[in-house]
Amino acid sequence: MFDQLLELVRGFEVQLPIAILDIALTAVLIYGLFSLIRGTRAVRLVIGVTVLYAIYVAAQTLGLQLLSQIMQAGAVVGLLALVVVFQPELRRALERIGRVGSLGWLLAPAAQRTVEHVATTVARAAAILSADKIGALVVLERQTGLQDAAETGVMIEADLTVDLLTTIFTPRAPLHDGAVIVRGDRIVAAGCVLPLSETAIYRERFGTRHRAAVGITEGTDALAVVASEETGAISLVVRGRIIRNLDEDRLRGALVAQLSPSTIPANARNIREGLPLRARPRLRRGPPPAPAPSPASASAHDGPAE
Repeated sequence: MFDQLLELVRGFEVQLPIAILDIALTAVLIYGLFSLIRGTRAVRLVIGVTVLYAIYVAAQTLGLQLLSQIMQAGAVVGLLALVVVFQPELRRALERIGRVGSLGWLLAPAAQRTVEHVATTVARAAAILSADKIGALVVLERQTGLQDAAETGVMIEADLTVDLLTTIFTPRAPLHDGAVIVRGDRIVAAGCVLPLSETAIYRERFGTRHRAAVGITEGTDALAVVASEETGAISLVVRGRIIRNLDEDRLRGALVAQLSPSTIPANARNIREGLPLRARPRLRRGPPPAPAPSPASASAHDGPAE
């Protein structure tokens, strides 16, 4: 009897670390899933699925055979429907998993001088366009490739300069309504069409240009710089979060901080943990955000056509 009890205790001691590891990994997975869908339309879908599952459990408990069979049959179709409905979130999750452990930031070919040049050029162009209240959207590619988005516009493959950026966004120019995509220190394409964010707060308060900036940064690690033609305000969008009312110097400093290879892991960790970008020292300075324009005026004046 004593020997059997001793063997049971030894077996429990061996399995205890595995059980703790199992619980910890499950908790991390659940936290990651909730972080992924936070602030998106997927939250309501998850609530709906949870309600349906609770109804199914209640039907099984109460012995409601007909309702249980109907819900079991619908679960097969519902599983395929969930894959379609959650496609943006699933794609975003797979891209994030693909970036875990990546050493690309250690081997980045862009030297610090290139980062300084890109940040200075984009900030200067944004300031010029903002002063004239000319709308603009510049997307800076980082680790996630944006070739699919670039192919929706006109391929340019030109050196990044202030004159070229301001010329592209000149009112009534052929490419002024789309986005410019920058890879390294070169402009890849202009007049590009980007996916629009479906997050309710952005859909209600911002125009198409800002929604496009949020949409491209929600699914990738790209940076987006937006100049509003309605207010002239300059905004930086990172991971679906908008930092508004930046001047040329603050925008340049923020871009250098985000594009520098040595700061990419820290920035990514800061964003994954849900810390608002304005809480970081480099981005806290400056006047408080101005009131957001009404949805009607934002949609009419603050973005390119879909």
